[in-house]
Amino acid sequence: MNQKSRNDKAFTIVELLVVILIISMLVVFVAPRMFRGLGEAKKDISKAQMANIESSIYRFYLDCGRFPDEGVGLDELVEEPADCEDKWNGPYLKRSELLDTWDNPYDYRLDADAPNGEYLLISYGADGQPGGEEKNADIIND
Repeated sequence: MNQKSRNDKAFTIVELLVVILIISMLVVFVAPRMFRGLGEAKKDISKAQMANIESSIYRFYLDCGRFPDEGVGLDELVEEPADCEDKWNGPYLKRSELLDTWDNPYDYRLDADAPNGEYLLISYGADGQPGGEEKNADIIND
């Protein structure tokens, strides 16, 4: 009797295979949905970063009386430009904040036709190239 109760406590190979099969099926069906959501999260994070950069651009504008130079770009938010020596109150951002969630630099352009009237701030998405769809779609400040 003692021998039989000891065997009843162990898992059979069939039970282990069933558990492995269930876990495998969960991974196959759930993991792609989780990674799809990750791409959307990165877009949302990039939009939030863009709002932070816009705030820094306007603080720079208030301090220096101009927007960052298009030729130098957003680096003027990190390093003091020569023509704003007494007015610059930066750094307004860390250098790492000038990269989107895919580690691509934001594209900054002065543009009178831009939605906010002064400049465009663009993230080119996961592929880092203009255009694209889904995770590769461009994100433009508005």
